[in-house]
Amino acid sequence: MSNPIPTRRVGNESSAFTRTAMSLLDRIEYRRCDRGEDLEAIYKLRYKSFRHHGLLLTESADERMVDDLDNTPNCYKFGVFMDNELISTIRLHYLTREMPYAPTMTVFKDVLQPRLDRGDTFIDPSRLATDPEVTKSSRVLPYITLRLAFIATVRFQTTGCISMIREEHTAFYNRSFDSAAVCEPRLYPPFTMPIYLYETRYDVSAQLSLDRFPFFGSTASERRMLFDRPRYGELAPLTILPTAKYLMHAA
Repeated sequence: MSNPIPTRRVGNESSAFTRTAMSLLDRIEYRRCDRGEDLEAIYKLRYKSFRHHGLLLTESADERMVDDLDNTPNCYKFGVFMDNELISTIRLHYLTREMPYAPTMTVFKDVLQPRLDRGDTFIDPSRLATDPEVTKSSRVLPYITLRLAFIATVRFQTTGCISMIREEHTAFYNRSFDSAAVCEPRLYPPFTMPIYLYETRYDVSAQLSLDRFPFFGSTASERRMLFDRPRYGELAPLTILPTAKYLMHAA
C-alpha cells in the first residue's frame, strides 16, 4: 500500500524562519541538469564547496567533482538558482530493487539490499553543495535545497529518505527531519572522516516535516516537472518554480 501524501498544515507558517524561507523561494528556480553548461557548473560548485570545507583528500586539475553515479538511470541532478545565479546543488537517487544504484549502496549495501529485496524504496540525497559566500548570509539555503529530497519522497511514495552524513550534522538531521542512525559509521573515500547512515521514515515523519517546514509543500504539477522523465519527442522544462506559496495562499 502506498503512503498517503502529507497535507499542508498552518502551525509554523508565522515563524520568522518560515517567512524568510518563503521570501527566498520567490527568488528561487530549480533546474534539472542533465547536460550542457548547467551540468558543468554544478560539478564545479561541488568541487568548490567540498574543498572549502576540507572534505576532499586530493585536488582535481579541472576543478570538477563527478563520478559514475552521476550517470545512472535513477539519478536526478539539480541546480538551485537565485536571481539566475547558481547557489547550490543536490543529487538524488531513487533506489528500488530494480535500480539499486546510489552512493549509500557503495558503503552500506549489506544493510540496504535486504530491505530493497523486500520491496522498500528510498531517496538518497548526496553531493549537497552550496556556494560558500551565499551560505554565510543564509542559513535557510540548505533547507531550500533539501526541499527537493522531501518532494522526491512524496513524488515516489518511498519508504524513506536515507542520507550519508558527517557526525557534526547528525544532530541537525535528527532535530530537523526526525532522522535516526541505521548502523555504525563507516569510511567512505575520498572523504576524510567516518560517515553515518541516517534514515527518515516517510510514514512516520513526512507530515511532521511539512508541519515544521511549510515551504516544503509542493503541488502535483511541480512534483511532475521535477521528476517525470520527458516522453519521446517532449522537451523537459528548462526551469521549475517552487509552488509552496500557492498552497499557503489557498489555505
